[in-house]
Amino acid sequence: MDNYAVIFDMDGVIAHTNPYHTEAFKQFFDKYDVTYTMGEFADHMYGKHNDYIMRYFFKRPLDDAEVARLAEEKESLFRDIYAKHVVPIAGLLPFLDRLKSAGYHIGVATSAPRANLDFIIDKLSIRTYMGAVLSSEDVTAHKPDPAIYLKSAAMLDVEPHNCVVFEDSYSGVSAAINAGATVVGVLTSHTVDELPPCKRYIHDYREIGVNDINQLLAKKNA
Repeated sequence: MDNYAVIFDMDGVIAHTNPYHTEAFKQFFDKYDVTYTMGEFADHMYGKHNDYIMRYFFKRPLDDAEVARLAEEKESLFRDIYAKHVVPIAGLLPFLDRLKSAGYHIGVATSAPRANLDFIIDKLSIRTYMGAVLSSEDVTAHKPDPAIYLKSAAMLDVEPHNCVVFEDSYSGVSAAINAGATVVGVLTSHTVDELPPCKRYIHDYREIGVNDINQLLAKKNA
């Protein structure tokens, strides 16, 4: 499988972080008297880059330096809240073992900042599986733009159409589709109806195996 890759988003895909991001945003927005609804969190927080999130919720002009400061404050709060709760999505670690044994290239590509990515993959001890580790700082255009998945495929030396991407958000699925990859929707944050059409859907990695990945790629390249 030297010419094929499996690429994972992080939040909601490697670990079920979104409830902790939600709590961090609640505390953060309450501090700054920013109004929000849970519906807005679903539509304007999950899978989005902090540049977009801060400008949407604060509803006033923010320069880049202020966005960066606010984002780091919120992400630091998230890491403090989540530190005692870091666990992988069920079945992830055995699935990574099987993918590696089958010869797949493996990567992670997230809209989250590098500090969060390093924090989570090192807590889970999965860095050694990854041939490409990309965060928001590694691209200038963010999901749904395909840049991060195109860059991840290039780093893994695999054509995008030979990649299977696991995603859980509308913007993330869109980014992977826009890159030309085959997408498996992970239903941790959204329902099937809330995502663009994926080739398969799972709730966790006990529901999928290497043979399923082989079949998805065989259909794509038939």
